[in-house]
Amino acid sequence: MSPTTPPTPSNQDASPNDDDNAPEGAGAPEKASAADSRKSPKPPRSRRPRMPKQPEPDPDTGKLPSEAIGEDELHRPQPADEPISRVNSQDLYQVMRHTIDRLERDDTARGDLKILSRTLRELRYAFQVFRPFRRRRKVTIFGSARTAPDQPDYLSAVDLGRRMAAHGWMVITGAGGGIMEAGHKGAGRDASMGLNIMLPFEQGANEYIDNDPKLVTMKYFFTRKLMFVKECSGVVCLPGGFGTLDEACETLTLLQTGKQTMIPLVLLDHPEGSYWKDLGGFFDKQLLQNGMISPEDSALYKITNSVDDAVDELLTFYKVYHSMRYVRDQLVLRLRVPLSDEQLDQIRTDFADIVKKGTYEQRGSLPEESGEKELAAYPRLVFNFNRRSLGRLRMLINQINGLELAEGCMVSSR
Repeated sequence: MSPTTPPTPSNQDASPNDDDNAPEGAGAPEKASAADSRKSPKPPRSRRPRMPKQPEPDPDTGKLPSEAIGEDELHRPQPADEPISRVNSQDLYQVMRHTIDRLERDDTARGDLKILSRTLRELRYAFQVFRPFRRRRKVTIFGSARTAPDQPDYLSAVDLGRRMAAHGWMVITGAGGGIMEAGHKGAGRDASMGLNIMLPFEQGANEYIDNDPKLVTMKYFFTRKLMFVKECSGVVCLPGGFGTLDEACETLTLLQTGKQTMIPLVLLDHPEGSYWKDLGGFFDKQLLQNGMISPEDSALYKITNSVDDAVDELLTFYKVYHSMRYVRDQLVLRLRVPLSDEQLDQIRTDFADIVKKGTYEQRGSLPEESGEKELAAYPRLVFNFNRRSLGRLRMLINQINGLELAEGCMVSSR
């Protein structure tokens, strides 16, 4: 199974050789002569709206098991709590152009412009690299770059990557050594994607993703972290340093606030380890007992010492539940099987507390979802979510996934 190789652009604006002073794709800073500076500026060319080029879908989608096929990431709102919009994107291009004009009028500092320019360029390139694989489920693996190959956490990450790739998933890591290398080693090059970071020390791409067209090198941690979570269907954190703790807690924050669509988050120790168990104890003693989090927030993550449990947590999350969207003030859960009348009544009873008004209704796809035709046959569970009880929402998804399924009732998204 070999995924589509994304086209390698001629101007790779996220290249580590790029200079902040250079135009997009250039490898050296611009040098203006004194004569150039005296030339009259050329009048700006008129901009004509261009129709967006539609990417070719991954041809391997038809060969993958159904558990590896997710939603079309291009149609997922960012952040996740924004409603579906069918408005042509030309309005957003116009907003960005207007913002650039205002930056110029504001005489924005060059250092600030460098941040904005680099951010836009490297995100644009990252979007392009990930786009051919937009419907294939991916797991992001976080962990220490300093974990040696003979350490048990490294071996757990290799096993995790290998087993998720066997289920058709791709593996995203930070492309460095340690746990990142281990995840890619287990998954193999074809099922690996990398988001490298430019550092003056420690971080070079590992041999399993180096020079691969599915590798993106980024300058900023914040753009890199955006891509890690935006593009995945689940996150697994193994032990690591400050960076790993930052990634784990940021993922939790995004889930707790609803800014990230609901995904499984696994905190994985090796069989004899207690790294995440100790952190879980801190959460309970300091955060929960002092009222800084709610008891149901613990449903947003799973702590385990077992790769078996981690794989099961990732796959079971999408057993019945498929994806979610907001349509106006309604939350729409797409399900792979319909609920029976008894199951729907049980949900109405058990989870009435998270409904702002009305109740749960099961129905077909909404007109606003017409952009995702491959999901049109899926039944929907629709309700007016209060948008604050995200731990309870995860518990609702768990209950849906734990339902006994009638034989032969699964709906395909192919």
